[in-house]
Amino acid sequence: MTERSAELVGTSPPGAGRAHTPDIDIERAAGAAPPAPGEAPAHEEALVLDFGGQYSQLIARRIRECGVYAELLPSTTPVEEIRARSPRALVLSGGPASVYEPGAPAFPTELLDLGIPMLGICYGMQAMVRALGGRVEAASAGEFGRTDLTLRDGGGRLLGGLPQEQSCWMSHRDAVFSPPEGSIALAASPGSPVAAFEAPERGLYGIQFHPEVVHTPYGTEILTRFLRDVAGFEEQWSPASVIDERVESIREQVGEGHVICGLSGGVDSSVAALLVHRAVGERLTCVFVDHGLMRMNEAEQVVEAFSQFGIPLVHVQAEERFLSRLAGVDEPERKRKIIGEEFIRVFEEEAAKLEDVGYLVQGTLYSDVIESGGGAGADTIKSHHNVGGLPDEFDFDLVEPLRMLFKDEVRAVGAELGLPDRMVWRQPFPGPGLAIRIVGGEVTRERLDILRAADAILQEEIRAAGLYRELWQSFCVLPVVRSVGVQGDGRTYAYPIVIRAVTSDDAMTADWARLPYDLLERVSGRIINEIRDVNRVALDVSSKPPATIEWE
Repeated sequence: MTERSAELVGTSPPGAGRAHTPDIDIERAAGAAPPAPGEAPAHEEALVLDFGGQYSQLIARRIRECGVYAELLPSTTPVEEIRARSPRALVLSGGPASVYEPGAPAFPTELLDLGIPMLGICYGMQAMVRALGGRVEAASAGEFGRTDLTLRDGGGRLLGGLPQEQSCWMSHRDAVFSPPEGSIALAASPGSPVAAFEAPERGLYGIQFHPEVVHTPYGTEILTRFLRDVAGFEEQWSPASVIDERVESIREQVGEGHVICGLSGGVDSSVAALLVHRAVGERLTCVFVDHGLMRMNEAEQVVEAFSQFGIPLVHVQAEERFLSRLAGVDEPERKRKIIGEEFIRVFEEEAAKLEDVGYLVQGTLYSDVIESGGGAGADTIKSHHNVGGLPDEFDFDLVEPLRMLFKDEVRAVGAELGLPDRMVWRQPFPGPGLAIRIVGGEVTRERLDILRAADAILQEEIRAAGLYRELWQSFCVLPVVRSVGVQGDGRTYAYPIVIRAVTSDDAMTADWARLPYDLLERVSGRIINEIRDVNRVALDVSSKPPATIEWE
């Protein structure tokens, strides 16, 4: 979905010519003075108000990468709630609406009463400008993608010192033609007469383009300048800095209670378990349900890693149980439900064997919270994730130590805690495992062994080529069809293997990876030569959208 405004021609509504001008702390809003002793919160933070934009989550991530803690809130969050958080700055995200549409999200002018700097991005800038008396109209043509940007009058405080001519990433149809009274236009693009503005005395800044995407070369510099030079952030926040805070929070929540964790072997559940173990020690028990659907040697790696940390671990070897339930099932959603239900049953049985367990650890991430409809104004994307998928009969209180961290931040915490690199950088792997990579047929031990062997060859070669960390995911798919081939002067009738490799920042969109031909040749040759039941290898060159990353 592109972030765009409707093509509506109009003028500012009656009464829009006068801006809301409350008495504000000019020095603080302009970033000219540090906070008074005790004024700053224990955690300096920036709040991102989400107007529904596709990049809203990315804005919060980029701010954190600048060393400033940020959270995403709906644009409709009451001002008093924001005031209670004592943020040092607000960032207004983009959004898909036009400021002229009935019911379009509005800029709450009461935010000006907070006396803190504000940066509007794309729709956030347009909403701010319109509310303060500037002119926003439908442009003659929209701007989508890479766009030329030209600074005006030196670029002001926000853009000064950057190249006079540069590129940026745009995604809009409406444009600002006049900034609010008392503001300075800082830049223009072919379709945006005012592509950036500022009113330093009032702490108001706006940019039409997206600094949070990698296609805006100076985006990080602009965000850092706003956060450090304008808003006056002083703390250097990092994922590793939250470890002590999280440990203390877990101790406060759990007290002397006992905790159980369903360990999957992925980085999220592993890091969550390590944090809880640091907080409560042997009062944590991890349950690793080995359903026999993992990749080659992964189960052994999980058991070995956690034994080194001295964490009590129950390793349930349940391959026969899961394969029995999956016999004869080829419908994808049915596979998922069977595996999920059986996992719950096994986990319940093991939990019942433990005494006095009152808490359950989950590796819920901040992106899960946002995409499940919590803490943001964007549409709900995942209704089935950790935050919404617990069985009603579980009688545990949730412990979610990663709830406010993004995936890359979880990896940083894992590395700080000493988790082995192979687990820290493990590519995402679906809960149902290899079962949903056997496509169009039932899951059998024979097919699992074929797919496991092919996948092991692919992973070995990708690691040897130094490409593993550059890929979001890389894996093999086994379609349950047979094709004719010739091997050793004889006719064969065997399975094909499909290679799937994608690049992505967050899995919301993904592009197929342009793997080198010599690498593909080695992988194909090894798979066909080393796995008797495979005689053909194909490459999936579909992006997301329209395809998904997984096949089922």
